[in-house]
Amino acid sequence: MKTIAQIAAELQGYDPQALSAERVNEFLSQLIEPVTETETLGVFDALGRVLAQDVVSPISVPPHDNSAMDGFAFDSAQMQPGQPLTLRVVGTAFAGKAWAGTLVAGECLQIMTGAIMPPELDTVVPLEFVRVQGDSVEIPAGVVSQGDNRRLLGEDLMAGQPALRQGQTLGPAALGLIASLGLPHVTVFRRIRVAYFSTGDEILSLGEAPREGAVYDSNRYTVFGLLTRLGVEVIDMGVVGDQPALLEAAFKEAAARADAIITSGGVSMGEADHTKAMMKQLGDVAFWRIAMRPGRPMAVGRIVHPDAPPLCGSLPPEGAEPGLGRPGAGLTEQGKSSVLFGLPGNPVAVMVTFLAFVRPALLRLMGSTAAEPLLLKAHSGEALRKKPGRTEYQRGIVTRQADGMLQVRTTGNQGSGVLRSMVEANGLIVLHHGQGNVAVGDAVDVMVFDGAI
Repeated sequence: MKTIAQIAAELQGYDPQALSAERVNEFLSQLIEPVTETETLGVFDALGRVLAQDVVSPISVPPHDNSAMDGFAFDSAQMQPGQPLTLRVVGTAFAGKAWAGTLVAGECLQIMTGAIMPPELDTVVPLEFVRVQGDSVEIPAGVVSQGDNRRLLGEDLMAGQPALRQGQTLGPAALGLIASLGLPHVTVFRRIRVAYFSTGDEILSLGEAPREGAVYDSNRYTVFGLLTRLGVEVIDMGVVGDQPALLEAAFKEAAARADAIITSGGVSMGEADHTKAMMKQLGDVAFWRIAMRPGRPMAVGRIVHPDAPPLCGSLPPEGAEPGLGRPGAGLTEQGKSSVLFGLPGNPVAVMVTFLAFVRPALLRLMGSTAAEPLLLKAHSGEALRKKPGRTEYQRGIVTRQADGMLQVRTTGNQGSGVLRSMVEANGLIVLHHGQGNVAVGDAVDVMVFDGAI
C-alpha cells in the first residue's frame, strides 16, 4: 500500500497548493485499492452490485435457430427475382417445441415468434406481407430476402463466451441476461461501507432550536442521498462538534466501521478548528487547494485505528436527531485503514467535489471498471466567462431544441452556498482546466446528474 508521499512523488505536476482536477483523479486512482471480498447472491438481490468475476454463458443464446416474427417460414431458394411466390401451408410451428413434420418444394410452414426453424427453411415472411388463399399463401416479389426474420443459434451469445465482465455494475438488463442463461446466482463484490459526518460547532441537526450564528446541516442529507444512490452501506454519524475528543472518537469509530470516511467542513486553509489536526494525528492525509470552482479545499488520505474497541453507536450531539445508520453494524478488521475524503463545508462545493472526485473513487473501491463520469456535448445557450488555469463546474439545465440538438444554460447564481441551484440543475457544465471563455453556441461538456443525484 503506497503512502501519500509515495503517490505524490510518482505523480508528475503534483502541487498540493494548486492541484488540477485531472491530477486529483490520477492521485485517487493510485490511492484506492478495490475491495476483494465477495458474496454470492440470487439474481433478484444483485441489482446495482458489481460483478466479482466474469459470467460465462453455459448455453448458446438463442439455443436454436428460431423465428423473429409471426409469419410463414420457407426455403428462399424457391424465390425468383421480380416474381411472386405461392406456397402451400402444411402445418404450424409454435414456440416451445419443435415441429415434427417434413416439407418438400412448394410448401411452407406457418410459424410463431420464437418457434424453432426447421433445418431446411431459412427465411420468414411476416404475416402482414402475404395474401392467404385457402391453404396457400402468396408472397409478393421483393418483400423479403434470404435469411430475413431468422434468429441464428448463438447470435446473442455462444456457450463458453463471457456474457458479462468482472467490474460491471448489474443493471436491470444484466439481471435479465443472467436469468436468460439459467443462472440463479451471481458472484459480486461485497457492498462497501461508507461513514460520514459533518463537523463544526455552528452546525445544527434537525430538531435542535435555532441559535444566532448557527445553520442547519444540509450536507449530511445530500451526502446520504448521494451515497444511497451509489448503492453503498451508509453509516450516518450525525454532526460532530469542533472539539478534539469528539473528533478523535468520531474518526476512530468511522475507521473501525467503514471502508471510507467522508467529512464536510473543517478543511479550509483559514479555518481555526481541530478537524485538520485530528486528521493529521490519526492518519496519512494530504491537504489540497484544488484549481477548481466551486470546492477548492479538500483533504484525502487514510485513517487507521489498529485497536478499535467494540462500538455501540454513532455520535450525534445530545438532543440532536439520531444517526441514520445501524449502531454497531459493519465493523471492519482491526488495523484496517479507511480512505478519507475531507470535503469543504459549502453545500454546492460538497456535492460538486463528491461527483467529480469521491464518486469515481468509491466506484473504484467497489471494484467497478466504469468509474469515470459520463460527459455529454451540448451547445451553450449563453456566454460564459472562464479563465484558463482552473476547472469550473457550473450548474446547468440541459434541454433539447427544435432541431434535436442539446443546449445548456446555467441556473444563474453560481455561488457555492446556493443549494437551490443544484435542485434546478440536471447537470454540471464542465469547463476544463485550460479552457477559456465560452461563446453562445460553443460546444461544452456536461456531467449529467441522472442516476447520480
